[in-house]
Amino acid sequence: MLNITIICVGRLKDAFFEDAAKEYGKRLTAYAKVNTVEIKAADLPQEPSAAAINAALEKEGAEILKKIPSGARVIALCVEGKLYSSEELAGEFSACANGGCSHLAFLIGGSYGLSEAVKRAAHLRLSMSRMTFPHRLARVMLLEQIYRACKINAGEKYHK
Repeated sequence: MLNITIICVGRLKDAFFEDAAKEYGKRLTAYAKVNTVEIKAADLPQEPSAAAINAALEKEGAEILKKIPSGARVIALCVEGKLYSSEELAGEFSACANGGCSHLAFLIGGSYGLSEAVKRAAHLRLSMSRMTFPHRLARVMLLEQIYRACKINAGEKYHK
């Protein structure tokens, strides 16, 4: 069974995001063991300077790097990452499994993204879209795409 760790900055504060994440987490139990690790977002003033943002990213990044499971294939979600179709993401899962890797770690930054150190640690930089989404919504979207990839790889109906 595939092991998936989602390491993300911040908590799901809105009930509708939390409910959606729980629903996809429940659906995924047939295909993977999913563990979500939440990193506390660094405190920033209302209008932070570039230096304050960079310091926050470095602090959050250090915490993210500590939480990456040993031996996991690391996938960082970032706007400059590669765009994948659902089928291509399913192919990544299959290639990982065929290569002897049974653990994927997805990294989701906070509202200012991920530090450069975290991006460098990733085996793959993945973009959900060229559009910008709130990081809480990105977590739900990621869970849905993981579920879709698992359904594709199992040859089951869901993907259209």
